[in-house]
Parts: sequence; structure tokens; C-alpha cells
Amino acid sequence: MSGIYDIAVRTINGQERTLADYSGQVLLIVNVASKCGFTPQYTGLEALYGKFRAQGFAALGFPCDQFGHQEPGDEAEILNFCSTSYSVTFPLFAKLEVNGEHAHPLYRYLKSAQPGLLGTEAIKWNFTKFLVGRDGQVLKRYAPNDKPESLSDAVAEALAAKA
Repeated sequence: MSGIYDIAVRTINGQERTLADYSGQVLLIVNVASKCGFTPQYTGLEALYGKFRAQGFAALGFPCDQFGHQEPGDEAEILNFCSTSYSVTFPLFAKLEVNGEHAHPLYRYLKSAQPGLLGTEAIKWNFTKFLVGRDGQVLKRYAPNDKPESLSDAVAEALAAKA
């Protein structure tokens, strides 16, 4: 694998893709969950997506059930919840694992590119966020308690940078 755009992912509707579909865009990649104290962040993620989408930004949600069984549903249930409870229109993907032996290659890549506090790679909880520049470089890792609306300036700066 030569970079983030080569990584295969499956959409929440079961379509196999690579992240090359998002080449040249600024991305905010987030492991999400429907029954978490941070779940209301869907509102902020959708607002960021709405504000910057036309400029080449996408929020990408990757459901994960590795933290307190807070994403128990299947993809259809997750999609229904996100659209009816939070009016989510940003791209959602199939449930995956972010830590451990079965961690998805995307999260292995992200964690390697931007380790967490004190160099630890493990994702600590739902709604950990990774900002990716137009060139595919992972720019920054944000903690679950970093609200999406607080990332507006960082997204704008990444959008203004040349790829």
C-alpha cells in the first residue's frame, strides 16, 4: 500500500471502493457510534460537511463497536439511525475495527501516521478524528472530546493549502 488512497473500504451500502474516490479532498475520518456519549457530534460533523463540502471537504464516518458495545446495529440500522436522528448526509461506511489484530488497514495507516498522546497508536474511544490534507497526508489526530465545530479553522486551513 503506497498511501491512503489505495486503501479499500466498503460503503455502508456494501459497495467496495478505495479512498481514491476522495483524492484531492480534505477529509475528516471519524470512528462513530450510535449509542455513545459523543454521538451528538454527528450534528457537528454534518455542519462541517455542509459548510465546506463545496470547497472539497468530506467527513467520512466509520462505525465501530469496539468501545462498550456502543454500535450494536448492522449497517442498515446504523444508516437509518444516522439519517433519521441526525440527518447525516456525509459518507458512511461499513462497520470496522480500529484496534487489535483485526484493525482495518485504514486505521492501521492513520494510527501509524498520527500516533496519539505519548506516541500510543491505539484509538481510545469513539469519535477519534483524523484530518487528512488534499495530498493524502494525515495532518492531525483529534481526541473524542474535540468537538467537530472546534475544527472549522483547521479544515479551512487545510482546504486553503495546495495539494
